[in-house]
Amino acid sequence: MKTRGGIGVAASRRAVLAGGGSVALLGTIGLAGCGPSASGESRLLNVSYDPTREFYDAYNTLFARTWAEGAGAGAGVGAAVTVSQSHGGSGKQARAVIDGLKADVVTLALAHDIESIAKRGLTAPDWQSRLPDNSAPYTSTQIFLVRKGNPKAIRDWSDLARPGVGVIAPNPKTSGGARWGYLAAWGSVLRAGGSEAQALELVTGLYRNVPVLDAGARGATTTFAQRGIGDVLLTWENEAQLALREFPDLGLELVYPASSSILCEPPVAWLDQVVAEKGTGAVAKAYLEGLYTEEAQALAATHHFRPRNPAILARHAADFPALQLFTIEEVFGGWAAAHDAHFTDGARFDQIMQTRAPARTP
Repeated sequence: MKTRGGIGVAASRRAVLAGGGSVALLGTIGLAGCGPSASGESRLLNVSYDPTREFYDAYNTLFARTWAEGAGAGAGVGAAVTVSQSHGGSGKQARAVIDGLKADVVTLALAHDIESIAKRGLTAPDWQSRLPDNSAPYTSTQIFLVRKGNPKAIRDWSDLARPGVGVIAPNPKTSGGARWGYLAAWGSVLRAGGSEAQALELVTGLYRNVPVLDAGARGATTTFAQRGIGDVLLTWENEAQLALREFPDLGLELVYPASSSILCEPPVAWLDQVVAEKGTGAVAKAYLEGLYTEEAQALAATHHFRPRNPAILARHAADFPALQLFTIEEVFGGWAAAHDAHFTDGARFDQIMQTRAPARTP
């Protein structure tokens, strides 16, 4: 895993997409994530998941400006701030933090990953109630990206389980987005009145069609768009939109599942133990609170994350097609129950993988 500092340095989105995996953003400082410097500059490390690179690159610039305009001086920690970023599969990122990566803030794909960090005492047990909307400042969903003309006629989740359809999806063992995608497929059956057995049949068929299990969503995008593998990419809405912009010559097309998908709520948290050690508590808290401001919400919308602010969401309604969305609480009883049933060692995902030929892991 690599980190790079993140304000005022432009990077080619195409190069970022090409990097896949956990390639991090360009750096301006030598030691990522250290606390206030002798000059009063504050330095934060944001450990995030794969498809947020471009959004946080832009948000870091916005936050640095607003902090310098007054928030920093008022907090007494210096008006200059530099934010470094680290990106990869959400599960791998959470493990890195647990193993000692000194993140001031985490902006991960799912609540279970931050909860695992909280259980190690790195952040408060009530982390999810400290910010609005269960500490999820934007939402997303899981959709399909298909080849030009949609030659395999992909319309809904059941199409991903048809013989002869190559599905590209990351590994739920390492990727938060992959877990959302897996649960979206499973839940679509239950929401339509189907049984657990029918859901298992569909998801088993889906993963039999996956030739490559990348570690994260960005690696899966690279496999599909640049390596030309597969007929359909199961991915985040914002990641699919980015691929459309970056590879216009491929004629890729978005497909929103005809029946339903899942409401993805990627959460954020500051790590109390780390910011106490570094003296970065005020700026770390302000960094995450700033995600709820109108300017940051509008920025999230332009990067194809669904903003929580209703007025800004309405302003961008044309960018976010209406879709029947269910929550993880409604269908699975929350992340703890979903994780235990599907993603712990020996649970349903492992059982599914034992019934099929092993997928390649790049």
